[in-house]
Amino acid sequence: MVAYIIRKLLYGVAVLFGVATLVFFLFNILPGDPAQMMLGQRADKESVDAIREELGLNQSLAKQYVDYLNDLVPLSFYDISDGEKRLDRLQPYRMIAKTRNTAILLKAPYLRSSYQSKRDVADVLKEAFPNTLLLAAVSITIALILGLAIGILSAVFNTRFLNKLTLFVTTIGMSLPSFFAAILMAWVFGFLLQRYTGLNMTGSLYSVDEYGRGEYLSLANLILPALTLGVRPLAVVVELTRTSLLEAMSTEYVRTARAKGLKPSRVIGVHALRNALNPVVTAISGWFASLLAGAVFVEYVFDWKGIGVVVVDALEKYDFPVIMGAVLLIAVMLVLVNIVVDIIYGIIDPRVRVS
Repeated sequence: MVAYIIRKLLYGVAVLFGVATLVFFLFNILPGDPAQMMLGQRADKESVDAIREELGLNQSLAKQYVDYLNDLVPLSFYDISDGEKRLDRLQPYRMIAKTRNTAILLKAPYLRSSYQSKRDVADVLKEAFPNTLLLAAVSITIALILGLAIGILSAVFNTRFLNKLTLFVTTIGMSLPSFFAAILMAWVFGFLLQRYTGLNMTGSLYSVDEYGRGEYLSLANLILPALTLGVRPLAVVVELTRTSLLEAMSTEYVRTARAKGLKPSRVIGVHALRNALNPVVTAISGWFASLLAGAVFVEYVFDWKGIGVVVVDALEKYDFPVIMGAVLLIAVMLVLVNIVVDIIYGIIDPRVRVS
């Protein structure tokens, strides 16, 4: 089991290395000079060159790539020939060893600073990520509750109407793009029916009081983006629940349970549903990580102050460190969720470990 976990962790590290490499070269071949954008089009050449030197943009692409990976990995090597003042940006860190010109540090991954706000990218993402995490968690909860209810009803009663309803929900859910669904939901429930729903077209977890009394918690703003983001996983849960439960209800052990005179609710809830939930759990675990990445468009439409708004704002300003940090954060979440799921499968089914 230990070897299996180590293998999965190494796979995860390899994936993150590939993502970091791809992200670095992708954003470094895009047109535009960050130093010029920071100072404006009227900036003189000396000022632009000074900013480029400060950011390391005057070095070769290979040297920039090595420095970027050195900032990301926990065990890093830094030049201190001109003093240790540059290490302050890496706080907190632990000095492992030091020579006259080089320091070996143990630190958290350093995502560098925003070109525009000068803030550490880690701090920017730390503020936005909890909102995205909350949105994804509520969305997947809604999808799970409604999806299981519709899927179970469709499988148990198996009527023509419920089958058509299930087909309608799954087809709409899988074919409707997130950004279009967000615009549609905002327009219908936040504008046309706003008098009845009381919901706003845009808004984040905290709203500003119009009388200047500060911010206040506004959970109502979570409803529309959560429903929008949960449409696609809802469709998946409905279809998987219905199909798996129909298969489970036709098995021998379920027929035996019915022949013993057990209540239908016990037959379905204990014997059939428990075994039918395996593919649903698999889908939900994967979808939760995917929602963190897919929330970008939904957050932007509803102006939900999460990773999505941060990414779009950074794209407009060519703030590459923020974009690269956000992509890496999402990649880490995807890898971690997949590793945890694989480990759980390995514990449940030992045959998975040898595959």
